[in-house]
Amino acid sequence: MPGVQARGRGRRTINEINMVPFIDVMLVLLIIFMVTAPLITPSMIALPRVGKAAAQPVKPIQVMIDKSERIEIKAGDGSAKPSTLDQVGEAVRQLQPASTQGESPTPVVISADKSIRYETVVKVMDALNKAGVARIALSVQTGS
Repeated sequence: MPGVQARGRGRRTINEINMVPFIDVMLVLLIIFMVTAPLITPSMIALPRVGKAAAQPVKPIQVMIDKSERIEIKAGDGSAKPSTLDQVGEAVRQLQPASTQGESPTPVVISADKSIRYETVVKVMDALNKAGVARIALSVQTGS
């Protein structure tokens, strides 16, 4: 029966929520979580390992994208020519010599300015992939 308070001539019920059971339950849950949290081990991800290549490619073809999203293709001999997104795949394909059996094709390295949109780099990679370029890599700067 709810608590009854005598005041004056009649009896009235007290319309307040008792918070003590709620606080007790919350403290018990807090203690349970504090005890079990250190016991949960985070999941480990097995990342693939990369070994060093036997020999670095002598002269890769470089596709450079500058801050204004202009594309320039630099061949292995050092000659550079401008290109557009529509022509980059075919231009790189023409620069790659026909590979014989057992010989891997010349790799293509994309060097992009870090301030350009990621979408531009993906579009260039897609154009190269559609042109049949097999080996595509991204150039990165190591260290801080």
